[in-house]
Amino acid sequence: MTLGLILFAHGARDPRWAQPFEAVAAQVRAARPGTAVRLAYLELMAPDLPSVGAELAAAGCTQVQILPLFLGAGGHVRRDLPALVDGLRAAHPGTVFTLHHAAGESPHVIAALAAAGLAALDTPAAP
Repeated sequence: MTLGLILFAHGARDPRWAQPFEAVAAQVRAARPGTAVRLAYLELMAPDLPSVGAELAAAGCTQVQILPLFLGAGGHVRRDLPALVDGLRAAHPGTVFTLHHAAGESPHVIAALAAAGLAALDTPAAP
């Protein structure tokens, strides 16, 4: 495989927190079976970004896209993540790591969240 995708999330102590992210990864894998798709976490969960980046580089990925699964670009996305990506670039010069904007800034995600909000308005409140 020459193309990889890292879905990067914050992480949490409760492993159930990762279930939606695992579902996203599974859907991307199903849609792109020839692409190496991995999840990585900033903290509290494994694997971390340096480990996943090294794994994909060792597997022969020459291009790796990194998509932060964050709703907005706060300090982690603006400060911490670019430093981690710079470390990957230095450690694996044969692999091009491309960092994308936070997923929450995508018009597709904004539309999906608006649809969820509208659906909530149309759902009767629980007793």
